[in-house]
Amino acid sequence: MNSDSQLMVDIWSDYVCPFCYLQLPVFEQLQRDYGTRITVQWHAFELRPEPMGTLDPDADYLRSTWTRSIYPMAQKRNVLMKLPPVQPRSRNVLEAAAFARAQGKFEDFHKQAFRAFFEFGRDIGQVPELLELGGQIGLDRLALNNALSSHSYAQQIVADEGLADELGLRAVPAFLVRRADQPLSAAKVLKGALNIEPFRREIERLSR
Repeated sequence: MNSDSQLMVDIWSDYVCPFCYLQLPVFEQLQRDYGTRITVQWHAFELRPEPMGTLDPDADYLRSTWTRSIYPMAQKRNVLMKLPPVQPRSRNVLEAAAFARAQGKFEDFHKQAFRAFFEFGRDIGQVPELLELGGQIGLDRLALNNALSSHSYAQQIVADEGLADELGLRAVPAFLVRRADQPLSAAKVLKGALNIEPFRREIERLSR
């Protein structure tokens, strides 16, 4: 392996997507394995933007999906999660994450938001909940509230989603793996809740 190779992984995800949350331990392990050779960039993707309807949290098909697919995978990956009692839109939490990134707190907020929704069932679509989450990781609540009220970071969400559309990404999680000197258009696209091996294979291939 060429230890000088610098690699990029661009990830499109949504905070209300359980399979996106289930990828966190995979990427935490990859970053432990490869260290600073890999740069991971998370991008916003709203699964249910306005005016699309939100999911019914009591729907039988949702419970069936969790029982059949999500709970077994969560147990295997040692991720504590349960079917949330609410199914919010994610624009506000995505904007809050963009604010956290500007303050150098993205990684902390990112994990906290996922846990709040999938572990504790909190409504991360609501501004008061996001202010509470932000305060827990040291964000200025007044500044965050102002950013959310004025939608200061909305354009970043729109830009991420526009780029996803250009790249033909229609669902999340989606991963684009490339050398840092390559454009996104040259990246290998991986989709879905994957174990670590497909990423390792692609990293090894790019490192030759």
